[in-house]
Order: sequence, then structure tokens, then C-alpha cells
Amino acid sequence: MNRLAKRKLEELLYLTFMIICTVVMVGSLAIILSIVFAKGLPEMSLSMIFDVPSGGYYLGKGGGLFNAIVGSLLLAGGATVLAGLLSIPVVIGLHIYLHRRRGKSYLAWVTRFSFDVLTGVPSIVYGAFGYMIMALMGLKASLLAGIITVTILVIPITCRALDEVVRLTPKDVLFASYSLGATRWETGWKVLLRQAVSGFLTALLISFGRAIGDSASVLLTTGYSDRVPESLLDPAATLPLAIFFQISTPFPAVQARAYAAALILTIIVLGVSLGSRMLGMKLTRHMVR
Repeated sequence: MNRLAKRKLEELLYLTFMIICTVVMVGSLAIILSIVFAKGLPEMSLSMIFDVPSGGYYLGKGGGLFNAIVGSLLLAGGATVLAGLLSIPVVIGLHIYLHRRRGKSYLAWVTRFSFDVLTGVPSIVYGAFGYMIMALMGLKASLLAGIITVTILVIPITCRALDEVVRLTPKDVLFASYSLGATRWETGWKVLLRQAVSGFLTALLISFGRAIGDSASVLLTTGYSDRVPESLLDPAATLPLAIFFQISTPFPAVQARAYAAALILTIIVLGVSLGSRMLGMKLTRHMVR
């Protein structure tokens, strides 16, 4: 077999493998969505979305999931905003003073490796850590404790994604900024951050999707309540825990409502994912490559 035939065979093998992986991933998504929609749509109604659980809800009586929907949005939104505010100075400082200064830096490598390790830590570990912080601070299970815990969970995701986007910024753009007399911090905040804004917003939306769908980290910290939280110190229900509690009951009517909660959560996550894609494409049109 000559070299040209060998290359064609390799290309065919890689193309076949890529097609198989694509079919498996798309097929798995289609199966999951079809099951969730098939079982969740019959239970969907306006009362399911806009009502809170009434007496006997977990025995099959009336009520809805409004408390869990609001709690999930408040928890994920608060954690995402807080993670974004904390990750910007960390990544900009890391990039300016470590990556661009004198080539590769051991401290930069350790920092990025720590982000990768923290991203892979199971969420239940973050939940136990958040519970320990609650005990030390004298906090009860509340929306505030959940936001703090989920923020710790999503910060490595946001920082690592933003760091990768910032590292892709062309050096010529930075050199042009330096040649005009800009300082390192001015270049970081006004040039680097503007170049990375699309990736940063995409990372925030991805973090929001991770935060709203996580249950293990909030199981011990956020608590659960059939009421909409009125303050940060009130316990809050979340959709993942609502699914868990309802699917665990022996009543078929309540178990069916768990699929309605799963459908609502799936629609939110799909909306966030599509929004991040569209926003990323819109904001990258005028970026320097």
C-alpha cells in the first residue's frame, strides 16, 4: 500500500469514527428529549407553572412548581453573577502578569491545573464543603448558602473558559495597544476583556446551565420549601430536588409530575444553550482573529 492510499484509508477511518460519534451523541440527545417531552407534556398546565404546592400536593392533589422554578432561577442567577464578578479580575491578572510577561510561568500552570481539578470535583463534595461553611458561619439552609456553594462550584468553569478565550487573543492586538502607550492594566481591561466578551458571556451562560441543573451541591445547603423565598435567608426549592422528591414517592400521579419538572428544567437549559450559541456568533463577528 503506497503512502497516498494509506492517507486516504486513514481519512476514511477518521471520518467514519466521527460520523459514528455524532450519530451516538445526537441520537442520545434525541432519545432523552423524546422521553422527557412524551412524559412531561401531558402533565403540563398553567397551574403547574404558576401555582405553588398546596396541601396534599405530594399525595397527588393540586398545586404546581412555581416555587421550584423561582428558586432555581434565583439560585443559578445569583451564583452566575457572583462567579462572573469574581472570575474577571482573577483571569485578567493571571493573563497579564503570568502568561504575557515572560513566556510560560509555573504559577500560571499551577493555577490553570487547579481550575481543571476543581472543575472535575463531584458536586456533592462542594455541597459538603458548603455545609461546613454554613456550620462555621452559623447559617441555616437558605438561598444565600446555596448561592455561595454553587458560586464555588461554577467559578472554575467560568475562569477556565475565560482564560482560554483570553489566551486566543492575537499578540499583535496587544502590541498595538502597548505601542500607543497603554499600560498592562489598561490593555487588559480595555482590549483583552473586549476581545473576550463573547467567550465570557458564553461561559456565564454555560455556568448558569450547570448551576440550575445541579442538585447535589444544594441538597444540604439550600433546603427545600413549598413557598417562594422572600429573602436570601429563606430556604428555597429547586427543580432538580423537586424531581428527586417527586420521583421518589410511591404515588404514580406525583411521579408523573416529576417529568413535568424535568421538562421545565430541560426547556430552560436548552434555551440557555441556544442563547449562548446565538450570542457568541453575534458578538464574534467583529472580533480580531
